[in-house]
Amino acid sequence: MNVLLEGLMYILSTVGALLPIVNPLSAVGLVVSITSNLTDAERHDQIKRACIYMFFILTAFLVAGGLIMNFFGISIPGLRIAGGLIISYLGFRMLFPEPSLISRQEQVEAAQKPDVSFTPLAMPSLSGPGSIAVVIGVSSTAQQSEHVIINHVLVAIGIAITAIISFAVLKAATRLDRLLGATGMNAIARIMGFLLICIGVQFVINGIVEISASIVRPAT
Repeated sequence: MNVLLEGLMYILSTVGALLPIVNPLSAVGLVVSITSNLTDAERHDQIKRACIYMFFILTAFLVAGGLIMNFFGISIPGLRIAGGLIISYLGFRMLFPEPSLISRQEQVEAAQKPDVSFTPLAMPSLSGPGSIAVVIGVSSTAQQSEHVIINHVLVAIGIAITAIISFAVLKAATRLDRLLGATGMNAIARIMGFLLICIGVQFVINGIVEISASIVRPAT
């Protein structure tokens, strides 16, 4: 029973860490604008494929995260600080939004593309630098445990759940856009931005604490 509970908590913690950063609500306006010339069936197909791409992109970094860190000699505290800065930056962009997360020219080009599922929907909208940094950090943490494979599977399940939630949100993009309007979407974006800043700052604090502990420990 305890093992199942720990596994469930591992999955939920992955979803809790990823969902505010993936933030499918922030992509609702983008979906509406770049799929305006598509039918409902075509839009749903593009969204479904984008979420599948997102799952495979993040899972690839989950599997290769430890190798990437070892190859470049990146420590876990260093990764947390860098990831925290990226997440905080994204949070500030949402708290004090620019006209769009992608430029107007990119939106026009995306609207003319026959397939927008991989870019800009899957990347960089859903699986951007912040979510990739989180997944690599989770991967490195999972490799420190005795149950490496099980933990990676649990994290992959958390990524899949996040992708499913993103699909459900984006599938209702047009209804959400009409229901919330620009004011409602901006309010939600600012709330999520504030949460991202808090998460990013905590990542930086955790990284600094770990570095400080590693410096002090040899002297004691």
